[in-house]
Amino acid sequence: MKYEPLIEDQYYHIYNRGNNKENIFIEDKNYNYFLKLISKYLISVCSVLSYCLLKNHFHFLVKTNENTSSKDISQAFSNLFNAYSKSINKSYNRTGSLFQDRFSRVKITEELYLKNLILYIHLNPVHHGFVKNFEKYKQSSYQSLISAKPTHLDRDFVIGLFDDTFNFIATHKQHKINMGKEYYLE
Repeated sequence: MKYEPLIEDQYYHIYNRGNNKENIFIEDKNYNYFLKLISKYLISVCSVLSYCLLKNHFHFLVKTNENTSSKDISQAFSNLFNAYSKSINKSYNRTGSLFQDRFSRVKITEELYLKNLILYIHLNPVHHGFVKNFEKYKQSSYQSLISAKPTHLDRDFVIGLFDDTFNFIATHKQHKINMGKEYYLE
């Protein structure tokens, strides 16, 4: 399968899952390590807008930086996933591929889709039955986006898409209520 290259100044939904649907996050410390690697490898080539890490898969939304080559962007993602895979393999005495395949990416070109994707990412733990209340799920960007604490996320941009924090929260809650198949991205 040929993958579309990641190009500068574009929004992308990035996602992948464990090989054979196995868990890629085994302990709480794995989630934190993955986020540290995102900061280490991706912040120089893209802005992270939202994310959700689940036991056997992840989603994040990024905007690649202007004046950054496709090669540099792809290398940064490769470094992130290789570093994480090597760490998990070493820590848990495993071998072979951690991820099912190269990471998937979808270029986002419409603002409505971008907003719906943010909702989809934050509500993903409810969709998969990990929690009933997405606001309590610790491994997503939702709490970081509504707090005033320092973050590497592009909080101002994301909140601005929803006008303000109040509307950001209200839209998430309404979307959860309407989470039937007709409203939920698959």
